[in-house]
Amino acid sequence: MATITTTLLPKSIPHFLTTRPYFPITHVTNVPFLINNPLDNSFSARKSGNYRPNCKKKNPWLDPFDYGDDPEMEYGSLFADGKQDEDPRPPDNPDNPYGFLKFPMGYTVEIASLGLKIRGDVRRCCCVIDGGVYENLLFFPTIQMIKDRYPGVQVDILATARGKQTFELNKNVRWANAYDLDDDFPEPAEYTDMVGILKSRYYDMILSTKLAGIGHAVFLFMSTARDRVSYIYPNVNSAGAGLFLSETFTPDSMNLSEGGYHMYRQMVDWLGRPARKVPRQPLPPLKVSISRKIREVVEAKYKNAGAQKGKYIVIHGIKSDSKASMQSRGDADSLLPIEIWAKIAEEIRGVKPVFVIPHEKEREDVEDAVGLDASIVFITTPGQLAALIDDSAGVIATNTAAIQLANARGKPSFGLFCSEDKARSFVPNAEAKKCATISSRTGKLVDIDVEAVKSAVQIFTMPLAIF
Repeated sequence: MATITTTLLPKSIPHFLTTRPYFPITHVTNVPFLINNPLDNSFSARKSGNYRPNCKKKNPWLDPFDYGDDPEMEYGSLFADGKQDEDPRPPDNPDNPYGFLKFPMGYTVEIASLGLKIRGDVRRCCCVIDGGVYENLLFFPTIQMIKDRYPGVQVDILATARGKQTFELNKNVRWANAYDLDDDFPEPAEYTDMVGILKSRYYDMILSTKLAGIGHAVFLFMSTARDRVSYIYPNVNSAGAGLFLSETFTPDSMNLSEGGYHMYRQMVDWLGRPARKVPRQPLPPLKVSISRKIREVVEAKYKNAGAQKGKYIVIHGIKSDSKASMQSRGDADSLLPIEIWAKIAEEIRGVKPVFVIPHEKEREDVEDAVGLDASIVFITTPGQLAALIDDSAGVIATNTAAIQLANARGKPSFGLFCSEDKARSFVPNAEAKKCATISSRTGKLVDIDVEAVKSAVQIFTMPLAIF
């Protein structure tokens, strides 16, 4: 049988396929592949890296191609420019047999969604604040800035049981709820109950100062707020948290309180950002308000201790294991033994030193070190401490909430710190706040120069205190 050999080489390409066809441009005008497409240039510019986004991405976790608002977008004047307005609302009619609905001020039901969507109005805001009295107290300027930036907004607070006490000094807060934010494994009943409370209030924005991982981010996400803003961990623990948040801030360290007085500066910069025909909102100073009932209770306390209004000095920061010491989480070394306080109190002339104790068990130690005739006041809440400071001639304290309350009420104060860095961080612009700071040279508060403190506190004389 004959063998047939077949050649498998490819056939030559015909000549007419290798020749480019010639079409006169004057006759062919609608051939798209012969005309330079402007879209191709823009696409190649994006691929080459020459493309510049319009503004910073809101959150790269949500949409990697979201470059923010289009600057060429034209808006009308309605619900687009300026701050939100407190629109007039119809009066309630209690005689209506069908009942009536109560809506918040400035919330016209028919057109509320326009301002909320176009202008970003915030009618209800919830602030989740982690930490104790000190951290919640330093959040007061931020709350006031929210009230100034969004007129008519209703601000609610979710804080720890100790931090919730601070808001008896703030009249800008509608409701304050206590919740253990540091519990990594909360009870299911408490967790779901708090989620239900937050969801039923229909917040437009929820802010959180707790460092969020994916667990806390989901907790904020289930509140169904439009804007979910929170600090996140500065390490791998923040993985996945950005998927559930609309804006995130990364602190410099794992302890947000180490930032001192301006520990919330990243959130403040975002809240006060300028908008259409709205300039940047400045951060107001720290202010507190004291109710008349608290003043009456505190006045009875210091009078029973033998002190008179305007003729005593508040001494705060006695070493104790009580949580009512009102320390900052960013400064653990901020309490002095009573023996050192007794030496400092010996040099005070013309005014009476009043020792504030956070627990009754400290009373005996103070009497042993100072004497049985010592003026001792038992105070555990920031409201009573603020009232005591407001009726005094001044404050001598370590880095506790007493220093910030004295600055808020405009009282002269002496702050004792373990280092100069802590003093500059927690009391910036000390001279403008009538606060003199004395720091330890060794980095330990117990090694502070007692003689320097004695010579400094001598300015608390009776004529100066009255002036």
